[in-house]
Amino acid sequence: MNLHDQPTYGSMIDWLPLALIILLTVAYLAAAYAQRHKAAHWSGWRSVFFILGSLLLAVAVAPPLMAWAHHDLVGHMTLHLVIGMLAPLAWVLAAPITLLLRTLPQAGGRRVAALLQSGFVRVVSHPISALVLNIGGMYVLYLTPLYAASLHNQALHYGVHLHFLVAGYLFCWAILAEPDVSPHRLSLRFRLGVLFAAIATHSLLGKLMYGYGWPRNTGHSLEEIQAAAQLMYYGGDLAEVLLAVVLLTLWLQRPVAQRHALI
Repeated sequence: MNLHDQPTYGSMIDWLPLALIILLTVAYLAAAYAQRHKAAHWSGWRSVFFILGSLLLAVAVAPPLMAWAHHDLVGHMTLHLVIGMLAPLAWVLAAPITLLLRTLPQAGGRRVAALLQSGFVRVVSHPISALVLNIGGMYVLYLTPLYAASLHNQALHYGVHLHFLVAGYLFCWAILAEPDVSPHRLSLRFRLGVLFAAIATHSLLGKLMYGYGWPRNTGHSLEEIQAAAQLMYYGGDLAEVLLAVVLLTLWLQRPVAQRHALI
């Protein structure tokens, strides 16, 4: 890999993701503040979760961290865990769609509600589809030349991380199915089954990377690839176990009659 061919990070446009995160956070907090006088006031814990997710993302997309991740596969995998697993979980728990529906005028709310019931959203928000987008996307990235190509294309590098964020958000939402109401009414048993499948396939990818030295043709040493694979294996398991704990906690908070109906 020729270092002179690699893009650098630190120009004004590289700060754009951070600026967008700040704008989204300010908009969320302003909308939450506007709910303070309403009968069904907005939970402060939801705002805390959104801030937590934003802080994780802000650190991850800062140009110095992006530059590290671009040249170091362990750094890339670290940001993958933050952007694709931890930050999306925090944002899902913040219920941004519910807040948006409460904030928009009636006409805008109807349009958002219609979008949520559209065929496209129903497909991508199904646990199996979200699993394919999330874990399947990782297989495509690391077991094909896509990762190597992203090392020479800054837009593709950012595109990969955007996919991590969107796919991770959809997967967390599909598994939890709350606090934003999911378009699907699926049993707890089914969602746990999909989550366990995600843990298994995620772990398998880590083993393939460790044993066969994927991704290849990247200039990374085998030792670096294996260290990144170990981080994916153990870090991914921890993140998905955390998701399972959150799922079961939310389920236990429901009335007993609802729990039995959702099993």
